[in-house]
Amino acid sequence: MHLYDLGSVPWPDSQLTYHALPRLHREALVLLSPASPYVCIGYHQDLEKEVDVEFCRANDIPVFRREVGGGGVYLDGDQLFYQLIIHKENPLAPSDKTTFYRKFLEPPIETYREIGIPAEYKPVNDIVAKKRKISGNGAAEIGDYLILVGNLIVDFNYEMMSRVLRVPDEKFRDKVYESMRENLTTIKRELAEKPTRESLNASLARNFEKLLGPLPRAEVDEELRNEVSRLSPKFLNEEWLYKIGRPMEGRTVRIASGVDVKHLVHKAPGGLIRGDVEIADGAITSLALSGDFFFYPADKLTDLSQALVGRKEAEVEETISEFYEKHRIESPGVEPTDFAKVVVG
Repeated sequence: MHLYDLGSVPWPDSQLTYHALPRLHREALVLLSPASPYVCIGYHQDLEKEVDVEFCRANDIPVFRREVGGGGVYLDGDQLFYQLIIHKENPLAPSDKTTFYRKFLEPPIETYREIGIPAEYKPVNDIVAKKRKISGNGAAEIGDYLILVGNLIVDFNYEMMSRVLRVPDEKFRDKVYESMRENLTTIKRELAEKPTRESLNASLARNFEKLLGPLPRAEVDEELRNEVSRLSPKFLNEEWLYKIGRPMEGRTVRIASGVDVKHLVHKAPGGLIRGDVEIADGAITSLALSGDFFFYPADKLTDLSQALVGRKEAEVEETISEFYEKHRIESPGVEPTDFAKVVVG
């Protein structure tokens, strides 16, 4: 395994690098920051439900959909990213995702503690200091590799984060801003003097080495540059960005006798789940699931939706449970009953 300490990079590279490395069958720890701001949404999110797309376009803020679950976030150079790419068969990699988070979030926690911030792990995937979130993290599977992505938050633009989100009205946006200020903190807020980026990255590398062993430095070579370039057309186009489509709006709409269209939302411990479902004569005829949760393997979420089409409402939870068992699904903080709540209410 190698260390790529890349400093400031073009914003697409801050995402595409960790998407490229597993496709090249390389284990690595990547440390970097984006050179310019952008919005990044989770693999399962519905773009237009989560992001004010018109505002982003008007203000030249790019939007990127990653192959990692979780929620949408505004990212810029005041956040230092760590990205771990490790093979599933590596004996250092726990197969259980909760254990994976707990183990590999220890290095950034230790880095925070070294600079005087009393950081702690908070299940499923957060790092908190004095009960406030101070690091956002996510995990994914790409091929035969497990991916951990996260950040040290040196500073944070609360106003811009509240502005890029899609909200029902400006009063609600003000509440989002106030809630973020109360529940999300930064190194700048916690310390009188900010450490240098170089010292933070050196601390991260040193603490990851305690778990992973020596991490010889590597540079971005031609093969990696070519793979990033190869992936760019897929990840930087609207088909990928809008991949979930535009599900129906509204709570419950009666289309005809015996035919209902529902939009249900449920907040599970592991994230927000949205369900857009059409039910005819008590059976599901179409279903779209989205949200900021984590679901492994990620591509099985579409299969879960398809498995529920044709099922009666009374069969939904049992069908989901059977699907979980058959496909060995992991969704930390989200149970089959949570999905059932956004399908049948």
